[in-house]
Amino acid sequence: MLDPLLLRSFVAVADCGNFTRAAERVHLTQSTVSQQLRRLEEALGCRLLDRSQRQVVATPEGEQLLGYARRILALHDEAADVLRHQPGGGVLRLGVPEDFAAERLMPLLAEFSAAHPGLRLEVTSGLSPELLRLYQGGEFDLLLVKRMGDTDDSLASWPEPLCWVDSASQPAIHRDPLPLVVFPAGGLYRNEMLHGLEVQGRRWRIAYSSASLASVCAAVAAGLGVSLLPVRVLGPEHRLLGEMEGLPEIRGLRLALYGRAGLGRKGEELVERLRALCGG
Repeated sequence: MLDPLLLRSFVAVADCGNFTRAAERVHLTQSTVSQQLRRLEEALGCRLLDRSQRQVVATPEGEQLLGYARRILALHDEAADVLRHQPGGGVLRLGVPEDFAAERLMPLLAEFSAAHPGLRLEVTSGLSPELLRLYQGGEFDLLLVKRMGDTDDSLASWPEPLCWVDSASQPAIHRDPLPLVVFPAGGLYRNEMLHGLEVQGRRWRIAYSSASLASVCAAVAAGLGVSLLPVRVLGPEHRLLGEMEGLPEIRGLRLALYGRAGLGRKGEELVERLRALCGG
């Protein structure tokens, strides 16, 4: 009934006076915070917040719960911090996009794990939209994720330039319909690619689809089709396509870092290592 995740969102709204600032404080979306508050009110069978005023305030029942909630969360965070600092104790769950610089990220994670042999680091890779959904559901403590446009609810974010790319030796750009090499349905690059071509009215077909960045890059290099990829992954076997090919311009992509409150000393250390990696 008194789930710490729900209590943390309740305290954040009561302290901030509105859902927007509360969502930023707990690193969740505004709709997620609102849903969590409804679940808590339904579980307790009473209204905890008065939303009818310009500033959200606690009801009498909410004021009663607020003191208990603060004590529960303080005890929860204290226990978690003690366990994280014990040799052999603690779990840190990290989500990362499948296509994010494995050659740079994996050595960092291996070095971090070696420095903290008692900490169990659990890393999950996947498509960014699914990772973000899991993070918002409480499945991760830390998250690196790709997002279109600006992000104002993350710990930090960095630009991830995208470009249209073709094979250097066997170009596919002049074929009709245009063959595409894509990630599975739901992937950010795929959605942007198809939307841009549809707006142009350009004919296209899916020639190759894979969840593996290495496979997508290899398929493009072999001449199976063109793709939309981060600039950083291009090799000499690829050809960067420019304005002369008439492909649609793609709006900015950003790599965003999210982290929950109460990560503890080791979690904060990993945050700083990830900041240095992504900003470098």
